[in-house]
Amino acid sequence: MYRKAVKISLVLVYLVIIAGAVVRMTGSGMGCPDWPKCFGYYIPPTQESELLFQPNKMYKEGQVIIIEESLKVAASNFTSSAEYSPDNWKNYTKHNYAIFNPTHTWVEYINRLCGALAGFAVLIMAVLSFKKWKSRKRITLLSWLSVFLMGFQAWLGATVVYSVLAPAKITIHMLMALVIVAILLYLIYISSERKREHFSKESFQKLLIIAVILTLVQVAIGTQVRHFIDEQVKTLGYGVEDLWLQNPDFTFYFHRSFSMLVLVINLLLWWQNRKFQLNFSKVNWIVFLVICEIATGIAMYNFDFPYLSQPLHLVIASLFFGVQFYMLMECLNAPKNTKVRNFAV
Repeated sequence: MYRKAVKISLVLVYLVIIAGAVVRMTGSGMGCPDWPKCFGYYIPPTQESELLFQPNKMYKEGQVIIIEESLKVAASNFTSSAEYSPDNWKNYTKHNYAIFNPTHTWVEYINRLCGALAGFAVLIMAVLSFKKWKSRKRITLLSWLSVFLMGFQAWLGATVVYSVLAPAKITIHMLMALVIVAILLYLIYISSERKREHFSKESFQKLLIIAVILTLVQVAIGTQVRHFIDEQVKTLGYGVEDLWLQNPDFTFYFHRSFSMLVLVINLLLWWQNRKFQLNFSKVNWIVFLVICEIATGIAMYNFDFPYLSQPLHLVIASLFFGVQFYMLMECLNAPKNTKVRNFAV
């Protein structure tokens, strides 16, 4: 029961990553300018008229309206008079972003709902982990650490909004999601009763550790490239995708070149796995995913950002890291294969 709960939590966390990728693709990061509510509502508005001042309307404390391109927050519960009265409202001080786009709002809102659902699943997982306390305290402790990190991730999401999508905070937000994925994968691994069927080799272990580190670096650099594209979209708008990367900065070229190093390292893993018969079948998935990741990157650059190429690029990177990390745990716990064989490659 517990292990199923961890798997469900992992799937939902990946669902949040997918939703976040769609938010980035559509430029909906500021669709809800406040947190945890959305324009002061638990269920956000669908029309701009709902955010304009209305006479003789009952407003609740914290409800948001847009006045003169700025957000105003109801200071208390009150019924409005015929004219707008500044005494009933206070300025929203977290930032000065005051644009309502219903599509952006609901894309971001669905992203937050996915996050809440994942958080609830992780909480249930942690409660179930108490059954493991007597025999395997590590499982219970890591399960509750996951709950804490989900809360911290939600807070990071709020800081991203308050900073109006600051690049450094977006990067931390993405890397924290991968940390949570790693912990859940570790919990799945240590709660498994399956017999180990792999062999390990010291050189393979070291290469795999390097590969995981390089993947994290590549993801971090990728978020910076994504920010550059977001800025281009703000300046140039949609419909001119061929111009978004017309004059890319150094980060883009570094990210592109670095992908070749990531590919080479993972191909070396595949070669060693075959040469020494280590039986890590997941290495085939790793090579497949890294090729798909590079292919989506090439498509974005050479074919002007085909539909869904951006979220696919991010989601594949997250899956790629997950498979790598799980294989690393298998490798670190596998018996050593010290017998060197000469097999044709």
